[in-house]
Amino acid sequence: MSVSKKEIKKKMLIKQTINSMNKQIQKLEEQKKVYIDAGKLAKQKGLTAQYNLALSGLKMTIAQQKRVYEMKLNFEITSQMKDMSAMTSEFLKGMGTLSKDMMKLTKEKDFLKVEKQFNEAMTNVELQTEQMENFLDETESTFASGALSSEDENKEIEALIDNEAAGDNMTDVMIEKELEELKKRMS
Repeated sequence: MSVSKKEIKKKMLIKQTINSMNKQIQKLEEQKKVYIDAGKLAKQKGLTAQYNLALSGLKMTIAQQKRVYEMKLNFEITSQMKDMSAMTSEFLKGMGTLSKDMMKLTKEKDFLKVEKQFNEAMTNVELQTEQMENFLDETESTFASGALSSEDENKEIEALIDNEAAGDNMTDVMIEKELEELKKRMS
C-alpha cells in the first residue's frame, strides 16, 4: 500500500505544527529570562513600579508557556489517536474482507454468531474512543482553568527573582572588597 501525496502533506503539516510549538516554547523561555533580569535590576535599584511590571510580565509568560505545552500535548495525543483510528479503520476493512471470504467458505451459522459478537465488540471500542475524547476535552478545560496564578506561585516567582538579585549583590560586594585590599597593598 503506497502513501498518497495528501497523506505526506498531512504528516508534514503535523511536524511543522509541533516544530512551531517547540519554537514558541523556546521564545517564551527566553522571555522569562528577560523578565527575571528586568525584575532583578528593578529590585536592586528600588524601582517598585518596574519590578511589579516585570513580575506581571513573568506571570503572563509562564501562563502562556503552560498553554503552549498543553496545546502541544493535546495536538500530539490527537495526532496519535488519528493514526490509531486510521490503523483501526484499515484493520476493520481487512477483517471485513476476510470475514466475507470466510463466510463464503464456511457458510456456517456459528460464524455469523461470531461476526455479530465481533461487531458488538467493535462498537464498544468506538464508544470507548468517544469517551476518551470527552475525557481529553474535560482535562483541557481543567488545565485552562488552572492557569490562573495563585499566591504560592507569586511567592515562588518573587523568590526566583530575589535569589538572582542576591547572587549579583554578593558578587558586587566581593569585587569591592578585593579592590580595597589591592589599594591597601599598593599604598
